[in-house]
Amino acid sequence: MFLPSPPRPIRWTAACLAFAITYGCTATPNTSAPKASEPVTKVTTVAVAKPSYEQVSKQLILNGEFKAYQSVDLHAKISGYMKKLNVDAGDRVQAGQLIAQLEVPEMEADLVHASAERRRVESELPRARAELEKADANVELAKVAHNRLTAVSKTEPGLVAQQEIDEALARRRAAEAQVSSNRASIAVVERQIAASRTSEDRIKTMLAYANITAPFAGMITRRFADAGALIQAGTSSQTGPVVRLAEVSRLRLSVIAPEWAAPLIKTGQGVDIKVASLNKTFKGRISRSTGDVLQNSRTMELEADVPNPSGELAPGMYAEAILVVQASRKALTIPVESIGNSGGNRVAYVVNQANKIEERILKTGIEGASRVEIADGIAEGEQVVVSNRSLLRPGMLVEPRAASN
Repeated sequence: MFLPSPPRPIRWTAACLAFAITYGCTATPNTSAPKASEPVTKVTTVAVAKPSYEQVSKQLILNGEFKAYQSVDLHAKISGYMKKLNVDAGDRVQAGQLIAQLEVPEMEADLVHASAERRRVESELPRARAELEKADANVELAKVAHNRLTAVSKTEPGLVAQQEIDEALARRRAAEAQVSSNRASIAVVERQIAASRTSEDRIKTMLAYANITAPFAGMITRRFADAGALIQAGTSSQTGPVVRLAEVSRLRLSVIAPEWAAPLIKTGQGVDIKVASLNKTFKGRISRSTGDVLQNSRTMELEADVPNPSGELAPGMYAEAILVVQASRKALTIPVESIGNSGGNRVAYVVNQANKIEERILKTGIEGASRVEIADGIAEGEQVVVSNRSLLRPGMLVEPRAASN
């Protein structure tokens, strides 16, 4: 069946509609297309600080332990029973103070016997001297008799028999010999007296060791015996002491210094001693050193004397000794945290005028606890990076901000 063609206006409308549908499915209008985003440069904020002139010195911190200035175990010189013990652990004593007293009956008896023997020998001395005086008188009589007979014989020859003269001379010589004998007897008695006195003094000296006294002022830190105990003479290493005495009014701080620092530390040098357990710092001085660097550890032992009049410090406490090993001076410095190492050199990051990172190789001097002397590599007024160093690279654009102190 033949259908008539639609009118022209209708055909045009249908064609336009088909074109619009086709165009909308195959193309996107330019007005709805998103634009490509421009690249954005991210700027990192960094903390910076300017070099400044400050006093700087190199410090060395050494760990150490306090020891008593001197410590001794007091032994008994002789054996005996503990009669009295006057001190206990923790007691303060003065030099020469009686610590303990032993009882030695046998030695006390020996002293009585020696004293009696000395008195007996001394009593013989007056008798011997009296005998000497008597002998001297006999000598004088014999001299007079002999001289008279000799004078008569000379004036009246033959009046006195020669035998009488000879007998008078013999009596004179016998009297003189008796004087010599009596003098020798006196010398013997005097030597016996000296020997008896020596024996008595020796026993007295030994008996004096029954009193144990403090050789110096200090504190009793240990007690090893009680009253009534048998105390053996301290003549061997197996014999135990009576008490232990330590001088604590001043202490020794023993520290170990590395080999490189040994030549820089001088005797008499001041040292700050920080005791963490007391939260205090004390003053002391380096008093002595061994002067010998140990081969196995390459270290040297030093000692600092620390006054302890109040007894705050105690032997065995740990402490830090802070010493200045290089003289303090005013120099251009930067914070120690701004310095790193690269290729064997010490380096720092600097923010230039274009706000970009530059790496500078440094020549450093004295390194203190918080700041380091800069001899070359950074000038006064430049901005040195003090944070986020690990995130930065030379050439990066950054935004510097002054670090807070």
